[in-house]
Amino acid sequence: QVVAVYGTLSDLLSVASNKLGIKATSVYNGKGGLIDDIALIRDDDVLFVCEGEPFIDPQADGRAQEELTGSHTDWLTLNVGGRYFTTTRSTLVNKEPDSMLAHMFKDKDAWGNKQDPRGAFLIDRSPEYFEPILNYLRHGQLIVNDGINLLGVLEEARFFGIDSLIEHLEVAIKNSQPAEDHSPISRKEFVRFLLATPTKSELRCQGLNFSGADLSRLDLRYINFKMANLSRCNLAHANLCCANLERADLSGSVLDCANLQGVKMLCSNAEGASLKGCNFEDPSGLKANLEGANLKGVDMEGSQMTGINLRVATLKNAKLKNCNLRGATLAGTDLENCDLSGCDLQEANLRGSNVKGAIFEEMLTPLHMSQSVR
Repeated sequence: QVVAVYGTLSDLLSVASNKLGIKATSVYNGKGGLIDDIALIRDDDVLFVCEGEPFIDPQADGRAQEELTGSHTDWLTLNVGGRYFTTTRSTLVNKEPDSMLAHMFKDKDAWGNKQDPRGAFLIDRSPEYFEPILNYLRHGQLIVNDGINLLGVLEEARFFGIDSLIEHLEVAIKNSQPAEDHSPISRKEFVRFLLATPTKSELRCQGLNFSGADLSRLDLRYINFKMANLSRCNLAHANLCCANLERADLSGSVLDCANLQGVKMLCSNAEGASLKGCNFEDPSGLKANLEGANLKGVDMEGSQMTGINLRVATLKNAKLKNCNLRGATLAGTDLENCDLSGCDLQEANLRGSNVKGAIFEEMLTPLHMSQSVR
């Protein structure tokens, strides 16, 4: 019979009794799972009702029916970690026939299952994590009480080999995770982080978001900011000696008078940043490395950059007025429309650089360019 399912489970049993001419007391799904809540029924489900007898699969032959009646639907008790659970053999077998539980209870005494003095089968696992698994085998729905760790249930499902439940749990765990917080780190949060880190420990801030933060005048020596977002940050007067800013985003940031001795800024993006009066010159001889950096439109006026590596960097429209670039590597650098007036370029390597429209008036030392300068 095809019937509309609505109301309560009692209403459904009443309709089934009238339609089939029996006194229906129980409802099973197609796999023999006892349905105790009408919310578990879905469209087009095939249901079986009975007057109280055990479920028998109508698709099975007579011998299989006899086996099911005789062994798969008999009641048994499990002692799981000291807690007792009463269920039927069919519940443990039918839903997941390839699981460990199915193999343990498919045939009587096939595994030599140990029993306690009360006759309950002993299973040395966590009862709180086993309960959701047993309920899933009963009605096919994942229901976990508040306070139960889903990760614990997942481990039990894996242990017992309940494959279909593993998928449900992995989705539930993923959905329960809090959304990733990509909001920028504030000065207060970062200072607290700095104070909690031992001075001899390496501080790694790779890929973190500091966008718009005020980090001025902080001691940031040797910190790893690789690929971090430092756009529009205030880093004025900060000590970034030997810091790693490789591929970091410094666009629009203020680094005026910052200490950048031995800094690593390979392929970083500092477009439109202000680096006026910065010190890149390390007395120990360690050279700052800005190779391949994007420095379009930066203002580096008055900075000390002796021996700096700016190879193949982009300095188009940059202001380098009165900078000390003695011995700097500018090979292949784009210096188009760059203001280099008053710069000290003695012994600087400009081989292959683009100086189209660049201003060189009032240099402190004569500039000797090779023929390869464009």
